[in-house]
Amino acid sequence: MTTTTATPSGAYPARSSSSGRVATAATVGTALESYDFYTYSYFAAFFAGPFFFSALGDAGALAASFATIGIAFVVRPIGAILFGHLGDRIGRRSTLLITIALMGVATGLVGLLPTGEGWATFGAIALVVLRILQGLSLGGEWGGAVLLATEHADARRRPFFASLPQLGSPIGSVAAGGLMLAMFFGLGPEAMAAWGWRVPFLIAIPLIAVSLYLRWSIDETPVFKELAAKGQRERNPVWGAIRTQPAAFGVAILVALLGIGSYSLMNTYTMGYGVSALGFDEMQLLTAATIGGLLQFVTVPAFGMLATRIGSARVVALGAVGTLLIAFPIYWLLGSATFGVLVALMIVGGILPTASWAALGGTMQELFRGRHAYSALSVAYAVAAVLSGFIPYLTTELGTATGNAWWHPGVVLAALSALTLVGAIAAGRMRRLGDEDADAAQAAIPEESPAPA
Repeated sequence: MTTTTATPSGAYPARSSSSGRVATAATVGTALESYDFYTYSYFAAFFAGPFFFSALGDAGALAASFATIGIAFVVRPIGAILFGHLGDRIGRRSTLLITIALMGVATGLVGLLPTGEGWATFGAIALVVLRILQGLSLGGEWGGAVLLATEHADARRRPFFASLPQLGSPIGSVAAGGLMLAMFFGLGPEAMAAWGWRVPFLIAIPLIAVSLYLRWSIDETPVFKELAAKGQRERNPVWGAIRTQPAAFGVAILVALLGIGSYSLMNTYTMGYGVSALGFDEMQLLTAATIGGLLQFVTVPAFGMLATRIGSARVVALGAVGTLLIAFPIYWLLGSATFGVLVALMIVGGILPTASWAALGGTMQELFRGRHAYSALSVAYAVAAVLSGFIPYLTTELGTATGNAWWHPGVVLAALSALTLVGAIAAGRMRRLGDEDADAAQAAIPEESPAPA
């Protein structure tokens, strides 16, 4: 005798939906996103300026290369609106297949850009176009990954599963930083500048196949299947979310600022600042960042487990308070740090913002109704990412205005911490509408029943 499970209108054939497989499928996209971000961040810090913007002078080239990081974040809200709409209309899983394919292709093509004086203009334009495509893809990736993980999970484990897509950041950071470090040591600076910088980008192409397979092999989430079965999908989910939950949007943006912005500040700006102003070697900075990223393999799930006990919003608040306390001391010590102290600072400076980062998905998922959750999470996260994406550029300008005073990055980190603390306190006082919808969908899953012999 066989058993069969009903699906709404037969639209969703049964696939694997085990917790481990769903978590892997959700995390793989954010890992590729993070890999792209850090690979391009290192490229922007070391190579993009001399290759494409040398006519602007040393300072102008560095500022322009950091601005190309920001371009991807500027178009991110457009991608959030586009793919958020698709995620609430055609499904979380289907939309995530599109975003991962677009992201991988655009990243790989960066590695094929021509360089040299005769190609500088073309290369700069092509680089901007590819960054726009990456930004569109990134706009729809994170929100869908969080929903894929949480809408399959039961209420007790939902905060922990929401933290797993955040592991994509250390996975991408370690992969990108470790690869760059190994290539610098193995090839040397001249070979890296000649052709070695292309390899980290080209590696993204075969990763697409693995990512697509993992996401194709899982089932659609219970929340979306329930919405589709009852005909409750919104025609315009972005507008529906803004119209019905405007306060939640503002809170979600504040909650996300520290988690996203601290990485832009510490792993992008600090790289260029550490080399140009503080005299550190590129290898020292890459090594310290990689060690800090490895530690997050422990701290992210640990903070996710803590969120299941005390709540996601409280974990975000704890991270914000801790980061606020160390914002100025960490940059005061950095100015005269040895390599050992540098590693210690990267570790301490990474753990506290990681608390806010790990619990970010769980906090935001709880704020929004399932019928427009993909759009709401994606747009709110994208707006925070736009603000955070220009942090390296703005911090550079602040450093120029203050004569590179040791405290100027601390001002930025403290401001991010304070804003996120306000958002976390507000989020903790709101109803958990996302959990209510997820619980209802879980309860509506039909029991397996014997099929006729």
